[in-house]
Amino acid sequence: MDTLDVAVAAAHAAGEVIRDARTAVRQVRHKGAIDLVTQVDVAAEKAIVDVITKHTPDLPILAEEGGGARDQSTRWIVDPLDGTTNFVHGYPSYAVSIALQVDGVLQVGCIFDAVHGDAYTATNGGGAWLGGQRLTVSSTDRLADALLVTGFPYDRRERVDWYLSFMREFLIRGRGVRRAGAAAMDFVALASGSVDAYWEFGLSPWDVAAGILLVQEAGGTVTDMDGGPIDVARPRLLATNDELHTEMLEALSILLQAQ
Repeated sequence: MDTLDVAVAAAHAAGEVIRDARTAVRQVRHKGAIDLVTQVDVAAEKAIVDVITKHTPDLPILAEEGGGARDQSTRWIVDPLDGTTNFVHGYPSYAVSIALQVDGVLQVGCIFDAVHGDAYTATNGGGAWLGGQRLTVSSTDRLADALLVTGFPYDRRERVDWYLSFMREFLIRGRGVRRAGAAAMDFVALASGSVDAYWEFGLSPWDVAAGILLVQEAGGTVTDMDGGPIDVARPRLLATNDELHTEMLEALSILLQAQ
């Protein structure tokens, strides 16, 4: 079994845990004031780790709930349930996200839409796919015509005015802004051409690793908000269809200077 097959199998295993728990009573605890974790996150992560460990026992794992390989450059990066708050409330946007990084380079990514049962996959140089359908970013070339997506970090109660300044600016500059609450599914929307650009602060490696590769392999561009290389460990994320990257960077530069 190659590593992409391992990622897909692990994602499906977690997806089964999530599907079976949709109607169950959820034991919810708080990692922060608005950062939730359920028994489903933990069980889904165990299902992923079991599959990965069986097939690639020598590769370390960084997982959202269990921690692990924070400093290794070769590792699996796992989010067992991205969009936990959505899941708890029954809002239909949550996913499993699994990536493999080798010597610091993302090589494999799988995002499993746990609502619809679809596996979105990417390999370095091999394209981004939904089954046999190749994914391609949109061709929108003006910010004024663009549909944008974003998310709000866990410190939003303390910095609400600053984060809303970004929302205000892009509501003015773009055609519309959406916020669905699951970073993995935002990457899917961008890679599939449903939205045109995505920015967000306060993400973690497991939030972005698979999605970055998916968007890049679909023809998009992913950088830090200053235009430099994205740091998976501390992402200030800007992902676009490439056509809009310069315009988005210009707008972000003005906003970041006002920090």
